[in-house]
Amino acid sequence: MAVQIAQEEVLISEQKIKGKESGFRSGYVSLVGKPNVGKSTLLNRLVARKLAAMSRRPQTTRNKITGVCHLPHGQIILLDTPGIHQATNALNKRMVKAAVATFNDVDRILFMVNAQEGFADEDRFVLDALKASSTPVALAINKVDLVAKPAVLSLMDSLNKEHTFEDIVPISALKEDGLDVLKDVLIAGLPEGPAYFPEDMVTDCPEEFLTGEIIREKIIKLTHLELPYAVAVVVEAMGPGKKEGVTVIDATIYAEKASQKKILIGAGGQLIKKVGIQARQELERRLGGKVVLKLFIKVKPAWRDNVRTLNELVYTHDSN
Repeated sequence: MAVQIAQEEVLISEQKIKGKESGFRSGYVSLVGKPNVGKSTLLNRLVARKLAAMSRRPQTTRNKITGVCHLPHGQIILLDTPGIHQATNALNKRMVKAAVATFNDVDRILFMVNAQEGFADEDRFVLDALKASSTPVALAINKVDLVAKPAVLSLMDSLNKEHTFEDIVPISALKEDGLDVLKDVLIAGLPEGPAYFPEDMVTDCPEEFLTGEIIREKIIKLTHLELPYAVAVVVEAMGPGKKEGVTVIDATIYAEKASQKKILIGAGGQLIKKVGIQARQELERRLGGKVVLKLFIKVKPAWRDNVRTLNELVYTHDSN
């Protein structure tokens, strides 16, 4: 009997070491909301690593991006989705389609709203789309650090009347306030089961895609008006250089007009040089070694309204 008890104790210890003890939960959660509500910031904070491009401009996220949040008692697989909005051109329609396509493919949906802006018409548009899905929905009210507590409580009350949410959690993704509570809420709503990803893996997105997102983010931050929306970045080649520890990256930046190409180059080539420097510095921190980054600029007229071109430039790694 003593031997049997000892063997059971060893087995329980091994299960705990592997993170597979009884009660381990894992599953998929889709982050949805209107453009620029903080989904990408939340994804990056929850996985403790930058995966998604971030900027103050709406529609920065174009693709569905996967991030894995590892917890001692579970694993939350997060899908950062493009902002849902009333789309016009082919690119925007594809972005919305990518977001809506996740609704019935996940275990839970996290609907995000901006505490500063309240429940706007754009939020109602997203919520109406969510009501067509049977997937449980939790609500995260983001940027609560920027408003008074009574305003947050009032917003929570009004949203609770709009829809039956599984949970409502006030957070500040940027300040990382409320994220521990959010993790507990999300993991509690996931089914029991094994981990989907090993502990050292935080995304299944190809490195070329993530590299292109870093370059595009720098373009967004350094340019203005319509230009960021008219730019796509494709990493043509990425691999080790002749010297040990050096990664060589060839990337092409696509614009829609010759005038946009001229802006991207800048006076004396200064703008594209800044893009290259900032992107290279972040890539070197990410990859842990020296990076040789070669940027090329090409014009592809009206690429945002061409389905075939969208597949070539933006949705190369996406199955939707």
